[in-house]
Amino acid sequence: MVRVLVSVVLLFLVASGFVWLAERPGDLVLVWQGYEIRTSLMVAAVLVVVAISAITFIGVIVRAILTTPRSVGRFFGARRRDRGYRALSRGMIAVGAGDVRAARRAAAEAQGLIGKEPLVLLLTAQAAQIAGDGTAARGAFEALSEARETRVLGLHGLFVEARRQGEHAAARHFAEEAVRLQPKISWAGGALFEYQARAGDWQAALATLAANSAAGVVEPAKARRLKAVLETARAIELEAGEPDEARGLALDAHKLAPDLVPAATVAARLLARAGEVKRAARTLEATWRAAPHPEIADAYAAVRSGDSVLDRLKRVKRLAGMRAGEAEGAIAVARAAIDARQWSEARVALEPLVATQASERVCLLMADIEDGEHGDQGRVRMWLTRAITAPRDPAWIADGRTFASWAPLSPVSGTLDGFEWRATVAPPVRLPVDLADALSAPVVEPAINLPAVSAGVPAPSPSTPAAAAESAPPPPPAPAGPAVPAGAAPKGVRPMARAPDDPGPVSPDDEDGDDLIVFRPGRMA
Repeated sequence: MVRVLVSVVLLFLVASGFVWLAERPGDLVLVWQGYEIRTSLMVAAVLVVVAISAITFIGVIVRAILTTPRSVGRFFGARRRDRGYRALSRGMIAVGAGDVRAARRAAAEAQGLIGKEPLVLLLTAQAAQIAGDGTAARGAFEALSEARETRVLGLHGLFVEARRQGEHAAARHFAEEAVRLQPKISWAGGALFEYQARAGDWQAALATLAANSAAGVVEPAKARRLKAVLETARAIELEAGEPDEARGLALDAHKLAPDLVPAATVAARLLARAGEVKRAARTLEATWRAAPHPEIADAYAAVRSGDSVLDRLKRVKRLAGMRAGEAEGAIAVARAAIDARQWSEARVALEPLVATQASERVCLLMADIEDGEHGDQGRVRMWLTRAITAPRDPAWIADGRTFASWAPLSPVSGTLDGFEWRATVAPPVRLPVDLADALSAPVVEPAINLPAVSAGVPAPSPSTPAAAAESAPPPPPAPAGPAVPAGAAPKGVRPMARAPDDPGPVSPDDEDGDDLIVFRPGRMA
């Protein structure tokens, strides 16, 4: 549109010029070498315009003749590029569809048409990856890593191939190189942080985490949590050799994540060791308010060494009062009361939990109370039996597996901060046993000849066919050895005083209407 307007303006100016010349007639005389050329001004102007047009036209023709080979080559080159990019597009579609043959054919065609362009090399690498040809994929990614513009792309591909082949040292090297080139790239920063954490290089992992957080690779809340876990791991590592530095790291981790139980326990332990008992208690109290935990209760009870069991009981009761109605507080009070042999107080602490749904720990604590207060083995066995099917208590779980203590890394997958405190799965369900199947199972003959028992054994039926009796397999021969007299116990076998499930004599308390049900042969109390 602009060119049309410019042409119209130029035409208008030329026409205006001719009109101006026509309104002002005159003659133009040219004398050269004895020749005199006389013409009007209008004719001279027309001749000038015609001459300029002719020269321009001749120049265009000469230029076209001179540039024809290059133009022809450019034309055919553009066609080759178009065909190459069409092949590249088909190859990308084939890679997405998982068509290995079509992807490799398109990659070869595109490389033949447009050469080793970055996209062609990427298509070649991806086609090799879906075909499982790691060598070809690495070769393409190495070619990409040699160019400055595609170096990070090539490093990423080499990193993926190294991880796929289990070459983690090479994968870490590629990640470090990518971080050096582009610190804000997410995959490299995350991979480098993961490798440093798995190797237990806490200081390097902290530095990488700070760089990732500054680059916006990690969210601020997640960065604070991971930093707290790393500082806790570093504090545990330095606790024995460098307690001052470990204490500072643990306190910083506690500030970043007040609900991180290991950070609070380590900080409290180091503070108590340094004589700062009150500060250690405040640290544990802050974590208890955020996340009640049995390890916090244990550390709070033992925060001051040398205290009596009654002093510990008072301290634990004060801690439990900060979160009234919390199950962990009641269990902590019960444990401290059992240690102090205050059975009634322990029983009162557990009564709300027993009345609702007693967990495994509650049942075990009730068994300890019954054993310590009354020595009632029947009730002890009742609570132990109940603990088998009781709901499981929270525990440290990582990747679906239960562990006895916390660790900064999951032993299963190596994930940082992979532990969580939550309830485990329900206990296994006891399936009913088919009595007929149980009775039809083969019986192994004892190695000792026991006396035959005739009472209660029916006589053979007279209607039994003789052929069946003859076809019956003969009884297995008795093993060699001295016979055991009838009524005597075998050597090395001590007779039992009562059956394994006999809870013993019924106590007078049970006879007075206790809710414990004890079964006896022939009677029920």
